Amino acid sequence: MLPNELIHLADTVVDSLESTQALSEDSIRRLHATFPDTLILAALDIIDRQNVVKNVSPWGHTNYEVSGSTATYTVHVNLSVTPLSSYCNCPTFVYAVLKSGSHAMCKHVLATRLAIKLNLCVEGSHSVDALASHPVLRHGGSR
Repeated sequence: MLPNELIHLADTVVDSLESTQALSEDSIRRLHATFPDTLILAALDIIDRQNVVKNVSPWGHTNYEVSGSTATYTVHVNLSVTPLSSYCNCPTFVYAVLKSGSHAMCKHVLATRLAIKLNLCVEGSHSVDALASHPVLRHGGSR
């Protein structure tokens, strides 16, 4: 399957899930038919640990941060002007999604997409002072 087709299929499966706080057996079957078991388990573990944080700025911009096993990554979802619907600044996304096209998304993107769908994001806060001290904004890099 071509990378763009894989991404479209993955997006369709995630978008088709019910918006409840638990995955139905049918939803789990659809995820297993689309993603490797290790990716699903890693994403669900991130959600269980409450490591998907949704930050909303005072002017309404939404930003997601995911605490991974080695760092905190910024995840962008619902991108409309790019061929990809989501983006993560982790090394796996760069190599497995962007370079090789072997995966549709990394565990951080899947965790974020599922947490949004299941209403399981931890609400963070981004006051103007917090934004001014944010390392990404100060240095242009990831935390």
